[in-house]
Amino acid sequence: MKKILSSLIIIIALTGCASTHNDVLGTSQSQVQMRNYQSRSFDTNDKSLVLRAVISTMQDLGFIIERADEKLGTISGTSFSHIHASKLTVSIRAINDKQIVVRANGQVGLKALDNPIPYQNFFNALGQSLFLEAHEVE
Repeated sequence: MKKILSSLIIIIALTGCASTHNDVLGTSQSQVQMRNYQSRSFDTNDKSLVLRAVISTMQDLGFIIERADEKLGTISGTSFSHIHASKLTVSIRAINDKQIVVRANGQVGLKALDNPIPYQNFFNALGQSLFLEAHEVE
């Protein structure tokens, strides 16, 4: 009886580990795809300029800025223009002396935003804002 019980426990433990491992591997591709359309690099080393442009873009898109931390390079805001509140968190980091990566993470209600179109719209607007900021157009 002890051998059967021991064997059963080992089989359950190994099966549990195998399914967890497959779940992790199964989600990594979609996470990479999401990170791909949530991120853009910009040819500038002026983190303060990018931070101001992100704030301006978020406000232009109807977001109320809740937090902005230049030192950490993060901006968070909420928009109440849809049925559910939308949240957007943007992080800014330098990847070398000439480029900065901006990553946006959106949420509608309690669900993560996984549609690439709103991210593309945000980055198009941000690119225009950075152009205007760089050329000092008000």
